[in-house]
Amino acid sequence: MKCAILGAGGWGTALARLLARKGYAVRLWARRPEFARELDKLRENRTYLPGVALPNDCLEIVSDLAQAIEDAEAVLLAVPSFAMREIAKRLKSVHARPRAWINLAKGLERDSFMTMSSVLKQELDTENIFTLSGPSHAEEVGRDFPTSVVLAGRDLALGEKLQRALMTDRFRVYLSDDIAGVEYGGAVKNVIALASGILDGLGYGGDNAKAALIARGLAEMVRLGVRLGARRETFFGLSGVGDLVATCTSEHSRNWRVGYRLGKGESLTEILKGMSMVAEGIYATQAVRELAHKHGVEMPITEAVYAVLYEGADPLARLNALMTREPKREIL
Repeated sequence: MKCAILGAGGWGTALARLLARKGYAVRLWARRPEFARELDKLRENRTYLPGVALPNDCLEIVSDLAQAIEDAEAVLLAVPSFAMREIAKRLKSVHARPRAWINLAKGLERDSFMTMSSVLKQELDTENIFTLSGPSHAEEVGRDFPTSVVLAGRDLALGEKLQRALMTDRFRVYLSDDIAGVEYGGAVKNVIALASGILDGLGYGGDNAKAALIARGLAEMVRLGVRLGARRETFFGLSGVGDLVATCTSEHSRNWRVGYRLGKGESLTEILKGMSMVAEGIYATQAVRELAHKHGVEMPITEAVYAVLYEGADPLARLNALMTREPKREIL
């Protein structure tokens, strides 16, 4: 199988390595020519996935988009959510027609609040769109740590072929037809991960508090996702609670790290200045909050994160406000 992976961050690089080691012909596309040349020469992504050697065989690294997708049977898009539409427009202009498009981003479009599969469908006019999600830190996948993810799409016959193509003895892929649930889970978990980091930054991230945050974050994820048409059970799988646990408890998580620095008193502006990688939760928080307001869904953790990110609220004050809300029955 010929594969193109668009985006040479940590996740794109890890999957390029995985597929090349399976013997597939893989092209990894880097946006900047100088970065593509560096990756090709060093056979290591020292910026986003240091310490992981890239195979010499089967993996070609390019910076020309048309070249990257030429003859590709599957195109994996490892680009940030805010860049997805721009990339899709460029792909449309070069008349790419792979058998499948696989979105790897865990976010929503900033202004339209659309999922990434909806953006791709709108721009590329195809139904052969899938999303790969779940607890999958690139740092671990790149080092062959056992990982399980879910591949979601509507064409399950094609999905089964992709599932087998992606799987290895250390990378297990499950299949789902609830692509909306998988994508909403991936977006909301990043918001909750910011809250988890804030809690740790404040010094209150004990086991009790972290467990409660994850549980109530899951409740917010389920309420919003079901209101938007997803299936409830999807959120109790890998792309929901699985990814939520991983992202809220690991220092590999960019969203957790941003939250931690916020809890330590840094401003969002200061944090963004020094970041080379994208924390999707920063943008997802706006979209998730707007969707919650539009559909009348109560999401107090999301509201607190939004207030800290965009209204300059004091993190400790928002924690106190969450803890002293009116007593309620526990409803998921």
